[in-house]
Amino acid sequence: MKNAKGFLSFVWFLWLNEGNQKTNRNQMNETNETNRTNQMSTIMKMPRLLGVSFIALVLSAAPACSQTEPPPPQGAASAAPAELRDGEQKFTANCSACHGAGGVGTKQGPPLVHKVYEPNHHGDVAFQRAAANGVKSHHWQFGDMPKIDAVKPDDVEQIVKYVRWLQKQAGIF
Repeated sequence: MKNAKGFLSFVWFLWLNEGNQKTNRNQMNETNETNRTNQMSTIMKMPRLLGVSFIALVLSAAPACSQTEPPPPQGAASAAPAELRDGEQKFTANCSACHGAGGVGTKQGPPLVHKVYEPNHHGDVAFQRAAANGVKSHHWQFGDMPKIDAVKPDDVEQIVKYVRWLQKQAGIF
């Protein structure tokens, strides 16, 4: 009887243990299945998440890269040195209506105090050509610039010296 009782206890133990193992295996399978489902759900969401992140990145960078509108005016430039005053006066009379006081741009024309117009990109000759021939719109969306009959090459030279001084003051070059 002792042996039978011991044997039954042993069988009972195995049966319970087998049940626990099955329960544990089922729970592990369910957990693995849940994890797999969660992983698949996350993987399925990744392209959407990456797409949204990419769009957010592009939109946040777009204003910095955009050349469709000039940056807002940063205030009037400091008084030009005496040797540039003629250029300043000629700029004010002939250019500032579109390019703004101090070259900061307006709704009619782009800012000349901008990296696009630094000497390595638009040399002094480009200003001479623009005044003499006009310019097709290519950096901004303001439309074409007409030729400016009121300024002569010597006037443009003085204006360019003033504009270059403004650019240096703004740290463009």
